[in-house]
Amino acid sequence: METPGLVRGEAEPFSKALRSLINYRLYSDVRFVVGQEQQEVFAHWCLLACRCNFFQRLLGPEPGPGVPGPVVLSTVPAEAFLAVLEFLYTNSVKLHRHSVEVLTAAVEYGLEELRELCLEFVVKVLDAEQVCEALQAPLTLGLGPLQERCIASIEAHSQEALRTGGFLELSAPVLLLLLRSDKLCVDEADLVLAAWSLAPDRPVAEVAAPVVRELRLALLALAELSALEEQNRREPLIPVEQIVEAWKCHALRRGDAAQGATCCRRRGTLPPEHRRFLDLPLK
Repeated sequence: METPGLVRGEAEPFSKALRSLINYRLYSDVRFVVGQEQQEVFAHWCLLACRCNFFQRLLGPEPGPGVPGPVVLSTVPAEAFLAVLEFLYTNSVKLHRHSVEVLTAAVEYGLEELRELCLEFVVKVLDAEQVCEALQAPLTLGLGPLQERCIASIEAHSQEALRTGGFLELSAPVLLLLLRSDKLCVDEADLVLAAWSLAPDRPVAEVAAPVVRELRLALLALAELSALEEQNRREPLIPVEQIVEAWKCHALRRGDAAQGATCCRRRGTLPPEHRRFLDLPLK
């Protein structure tokens, strides 16, 4: 007698049928209200529950009687949530500009396979416009490899990163991480201007304490430092003692006048005459 075996049909029609059910109101028994735009998204309880433990816990052990009320998910953008549904329904996903939000959702929902697909994609497509946004995700979600890639990208393309809107939206912990790097390919004067751009939208204490203290003011030219001191009198942002320490470095013509990294050159530090006293090693 022949042993029964598993016989498979065509995969393509099955996948196409499941894809047609994504956000399809007919036969759906779960309704979400997603993102700040409060977009309505329809789904199917049994599929979400069997594919994802997060949704199984969120939706309960079985569908409730009658017409269920909407499940509100306000923190995930609608386009990213639809990408998550695409993965749950078809085990594949089309990633593009919302890939970081999809990555964030994958981590939040415990979807390890989707998380790995997003990581692989984000690492391949990082550019100056996306890298600052992507850097936020690894710090908040503990994604070390992506964090390292983002930092290396900003170090190599610092000028481009500074000009993006994403840089101005970086959190204080991320900015601290960047400003402590000796590998930034940007002159200190540009970093000072960028830090000043952060101030109008945030409390001065928030910027000055954790971020501004990492600026290496001794790397500024004398004229730049003088102009900075004058602006700081009108709009206090930088601690006075930090400016005094920078003048001290210039006055003594020695890079080791201040201990630590305050006089250490970055990779992008410009080398005019007044900076030749900065003889500490470039890392």
